[in-house]
Amino acid sequence: MRRDLGLFAFGGGAYVALELLYRARSHWTMFLLGGGCFLAIGQLGRRRPRLPLHRQAVLGSCICTGGELVTGLAFNQDHSIWDYRELPLNFRGQICLPFSLLWIPVSALAAILFRLLDRSWT
Repeated sequence: MRRDLGLFAFGGGAYVALELLYRARSHWTMFLLGGGCFLAIGQLGRRRPRLPLHRQAVLGSCICTGGELVTGLAFNQDHSIWDYRELPLNFRGQICLPFSLLWIPVSALAAILFRLLDRSWT
């Protein structure tokens, strides 16, 4: 439990840091979303250790996109946190294909980092 809390905090902090680097701002919900996605992607590797990284990354992208949709519908209806309305193939400005594709390499990196941290924190 303590290890998972640490992994959640790492994932949430890492996601906020990425947002700060990319767009110089973030939101508290992004910490929660990033931590949750990091844990969920890591659970894929824990439960299916032989799952190839590319498949884990694609599934991770689905997790991130789904999490983004739920978070967006709950907290971002005014598009003050993020706004994908101008991007192609978006749904209500909350999710879009370009960012779903971006989550694939981000999820691969998350899977690798999770595996390294999970092993070292045992």
